[in-house]
Amino acid sequence: MTASASESGNTVAAVDLGSNSFHMVVARLQGGELRVVDRIKTMVRLGEGVDARGRLDPAVRERALEALDRFGQRLRGLPRGSVRVVGTNTLRVMRDAQGFQAAAESALGHGVEVVSGVEEARLIYLGVAHSLGDDGQRRLVVDIGGGSTELIVGEGVMPLHMDSLEMGCVRLARQCFPKGRYTPRALDRAALRVAQELEPVARRYHNAHWAQAVGASGTVRAVQAVLKGLDLSPDAITLDGLLRLRECLTRAGRESSLDLPGLDADRRPVFAGGVMVLLGVFQGLGIQRMVASDGALREGVLHDLLGRMASRDVRDQAITAMMARYHVDAEQANRVSGTARHLFGQVRRAWGLDDEAEAWLRWAAETHEIGLDIAHGSYHRHGEYLARHSDLSGFSSQDQAVLAALIRCHRRKISRKALDAVPDNRRLRVERLIPLLRLATVLHRSRLDDALPAVALRRRDDRLDLRFPAGWLEAHPLTRADLAEESTALKRLGLALRVR
Repeated sequence: MTASASESGNTVAAVDLGSNSFHMVVARLQGGELRVVDRIKTMVRLGEGVDARGRLDPAVRERALEALDRFGQRLRGLPRGSVRVVGTNTLRVMRDAQGFQAAAESALGHGVEVVSGVEEARLIYLGVAHSLGDDGQRRLVVDIGGGSTELIVGEGVMPLHMDSLEMGCVRLARQCFPKGRYTPRALDRAALRVAQELEPVARRYHNAHWAQAVGASGTVRAVQAVLKGLDLSPDAITLDGLLRLRECLTRAGRESSLDLPGLDADRRPVFAGGVMVLLGVFQGLGIQRMVASDGALREGVLHDLLGRMASRDVRDQAITAMMARYHVDAEQANRVSGTARHLFGQVRRAWGLDDEAEAWLRWAAETHEIGLDIAHGSYHRHGEYLARHSDLSGFSSQDQAVLAALIRCHRRKISRKALDAVPDNRRLRVERLIPLLRLATVLHRSRLDDALPAVALRRRDDRLDLRFPAGWLEAHPLTRADLAEESTALKRLGLALRVR
């Protein structure tokens, strides 16, 4: 089944490449609301196939790509920009993540973004918040995935505190139950691991700071189904119910003997790991009762995607917050941004650039001086580091590599290392934005509000022609000298610059 021509215009889709399962949800926008029209879930256990050195088992890789081929058939016909695919913990730790991403993108027909743990937490909270509505209460959201657990405290649709912990149902099962044996010693070891992970953040998320606890994703729903099947708790997860489940694990002794009502066979290998993570979270954060949410990461991705399409892009807010955090000179940022976008408009068609490329140029211009908050010397290097490693809402790790490369390369020598960190399918765009940002920066070196002359930029094959009014360059020798240096620097991009 593929997307029909009538469907593709108002349909969006989200794909979640989780460490345990792959999920896809397709929804149609009707009357300003999302109506889910299709869901597909495949238990892949991608995290189970990654060894201690980050290498992905070939059989698991094949299994994952076969699942994505099926997803790709459903997504066929949906335009670029209406589908967002996110990878989580396993792709963050996989050694050859770029190679797997390229294969996944080929199968899906859409790009794959690897999101940070904090960005994953933000998207999870967004999905949960939209599924529950705003009851005015502060809530704790817990999402136990295959490789990580996200904790979020928020109000309404606004997250207030977010953390991603390196523990999940697949990870804990591999660490503590590698042979599927649930001995008292193994269960105690699992409980200790969870307590150790929680200790640094437990105070922030303790029950004094929220009124309701909500769980999301597969582990929570599996636990709730089993508790209901055992008649222990029909409508919620309780601490007493989780303690009883631990007793069930002890009595079973091993995975092969675990026979619980409501437990699916494909969930059984990681069920004990999920139970122990959830029990540890209950005990560490003082939770007595938790309800399950229908919304999770993929629903959050859908709502975030709708925000981008409706010009409510959370990335704009993240850039504004970064400018404030690092005390950026907003007037200079606006000068450089305005001129860079003016130059962009003159080569847009010749270079095949689009609105998204213009947004990247604007974000880079607005943040190109964040490194000055550390030191003036090599501030482009400091800015690159901040852009690459800060928590930026809405930005994937590949997005941050793009922003970091633009900031690093806006002055001095163009860094091959920074460019090599950019995904291959974005590199050409970055290499075309760099000269525009560099030229705008040079033209505003004086940091004055004096109007620039009418500057014309034209692309001639592998050459840029920059034309000024007669006599202007002679009256501005510093700019002329800077542009001569730019002519040398841009050769590293295979571009000649002619200034007249």
